[in-house]
Amino acid sequence: MISLPDPVEKPVVLWFRKDLRVDDNHALHAACRSGRPIIPLFIREPASAGTGALGRAQDWWLHHSLKSLDDSINGLGGSLHLASGDALDVLLAMIETTGTDLIFWNRRYDPPGMAIDVRIKRKLEMRNVEVKSFGGQLLHEPSRLLTAGGTPYRVYTPFWRALERSGEPPRPVDAPATMRFAPDVRSAEHLASWGLVPSEPDWATRFNEIWSPGEKAARQRLEDFVDDALDGYKDNRDFPAKQATSMLSPYLALGAISPARIWEETRGLPIPSEDVVHFRKELAWREFSYHLLYHFPKLPYANWNSRFDGFAWLNDAMHYQAWTRGMTGYPIVDAGMRQLWRHGFMHNRVRMIVASFLIKDLMIDWRRGESWFRDTLIDADPANNAASWQWVAGSGADAAPFYRIFNPILQGEKFDPDGSYVREFVPELGALDSKYVHKPFQAPASVLEKAGVRLGDTYPKPIVQHAAARDRALKAYKAVKDAA
Repeated sequence: MISLPDPVEKPVVLWFRKDLRVDDNHALHAACRSGRPIIPLFIREPASAGTGALGRAQDWWLHHSLKSLDDSINGLGGSLHLASGDALDVLLAMIETTGTDLIFWNRRYDPPGMAIDVRIKRKLEMRNVEVKSFGGQLLHEPSRLLTAGGTPYRVYTPFWRALERSGEPPRPVDAPATMRFAPDVRSAEHLASWGLVPSEPDWATRFNEIWSPGEKAARQRLEDFVDDALDGYKDNRDFPAKQATSMLSPYLALGAISPARIWEETRGLPIPSEDVVHFRKELAWREFSYHLLYHFPKLPYANWNSRFDGFAWLNDAMHYQAWTRGMTGYPIVDAGMRQLWRHGFMHNRVRMIVASFLIKDLMIDWRRGESWFRDTLIDADPANNAASWQWVAGSGADAAPFYRIFNPILQGEKFDPDGSYVREFVPELGALDSKYVHKPFQAPASVLEKAGVRLGDTYPKPIVQHAAARDRALKAYKAVKDAA
């Protein structure tokens, strides 16, 4: 319970959501400019609200990100107040106990979050409580960029050009040196009691091998990327064994860093412009995904192109299980799925490969894959996740044609030529000759024996034959196309 001496200057509430940082946080800066004491608040809303972490892997990330945010606020002389329950109920209780009449937050752009915020703002204003909301989770408001005809963009390239024409995004604002906090504010709940980190078994135990959540780690990762990997990014980013990507997506997902801060760090660099532009285009894909989600709120569960509503998915349960476990018999696919389980993350090129395999080789509904990624990715994002799965499926805006079907063998040989990535995550193939590491089922018996590989025993045989699966998928697609 919060108790404040009376009389006292009314505090203001700073409600953190997916903006778990003090740097470039516009709501935080506005709260500081108000001159009034601040109550930093995070609300764990019910799972049914659909506004929190998207899955169990991101719960782990949320736990450590909240701890990091509390440490940052402690350093400024305050503490993060934690509460759980319906957001409106929590806010009304805080209004009752503190007398606050002013609440600051940064806008959310997922449909459930926007709907809840509209309802809360209306209810609070009826009680003479003012709500001030701010941008900053995106480079631009998703409603802002429209075609000359006033309609949403459906194709990425024109969207990117419009984003370029709109000018450089506003520069980020630095974290405040000091903040004024309301006195005697103690959190009613403890982070550990929320049970966000797994135990018995601790399936996230290896996340720490590569991840340090929080704002400080995000800034360090950005600095390291700009110094070591941005030069050559365009050519190197598709090779999963190389340390060639920013690895910033988990930090963006819960707002430990802002896209404006990332964009700022790429200004005026002595690095080939093609690398900077290509990297910025990745930020712009995130913007485009939110543009799509804003204008098509059903994106995570409904085909953008309704023609695919009649697609004849097979949804074989055993094939789906083999895919989730990384036991399909196709090494690049299995490596990606095992990387996902080990680190809560998967290289972007491999995400496309495993998605294509699930949708087109196995003919399992893209929504099954989207759901699995939501639960197992620490960077799960309602817009990026849905838009990318629909892109691969061919059912989304600006989608890859359904008839473009990745060959998992050729993809592995092209982007993991010496098999380093496969060997790391599929160690049972570690001694296999590089010529066969992406196609052990084609290796002579003597080669398999030398490497200690027994197909169907130490490593699975392919659960489908790619050539036949490709023909099957194309026939199903043609049936949908002909029926349109």
